[in-house]
Amino acid sequence: MVSTMWALFSRHLRVWLLLAVGAPLLAWLLGRVGDAIERRRGPNTVSRIIHQGRRFLERRVRGPLRRREQPDADRLAR
Repeated sequence: MVSTMWALFSRHLRVWLLLAVGAPLLAWLLGRVGDAIERRRGPNTVSRIIHQGRRFLERRVRGPLRRREQPDADRLAR
């Protein structure tokens, strides 16, 4: 039933849904897991890789759940 529902959406809408909703949620989840690992064992290779994955997703996210960045003062002065 669920797979047939996805077939009703256009390809572009499915991609937008994944980027707008799925990627921010996955980035949030990776951040939580990375923080939990660091609390338990300190910074290590696994937690760094997880945080890299979170940052990678946050840079590519678009849509309503995107984290808004603060504008640079240097860029505003130009």
